[in-house]
Amino acid sequence: MREAISLARGAECLGEVPVGAVVVKDGVIVGRGFNSPIGESDPTAHAEIAALRDAARNLNNYRLPGCELFVTLEPCAMCAGAIMHARISRVIYGARDAKTGVHGSVVDLFGVERLNHHASIEGGVLAEECSLMLSQFFANRRKKTQ
Repeated sequence: MREAISLARGAECLGEVPVGAVVVKDGVIVGRGFNSPIGESDPTAHAEIAALRDAARNLNNYRLPGCELFVTLEPCAMCAGAIMHARISRVIYGARDAKTGVHGSVVDLFGVERLNHHASIEGGVLAEECSLMLSQFFANRRKKTQ
């Protein structure tokens, strides 16, 4: 999670919402990503998507069985779908997302039994640090617009 936090700080330096993610297989980071929808003019450029794409390239496989995803913020619906399609085995996230989180904050997509893949989910890892980074980012953004 520390590497994901570091990537989130990099996103923040670029003016992006500070979210970072890493994909780990057998204890080794195989994919990294951070939020970049503004810089890339791409609404799908979330940290999780970037990390999944990087891992898929590095492992030469669009499926990522046996991989874990560490992300600083509870995934949204788009990212949850990508996580399921990639066959990620476990998701570990930091802060909850009351507006778009789909591990129970808004809905629980990971708990829908009819879906054909289920990852185990663990939230709240370094939650205070992840949450503080996000709240400070948005507080600073509000100050700049006043």
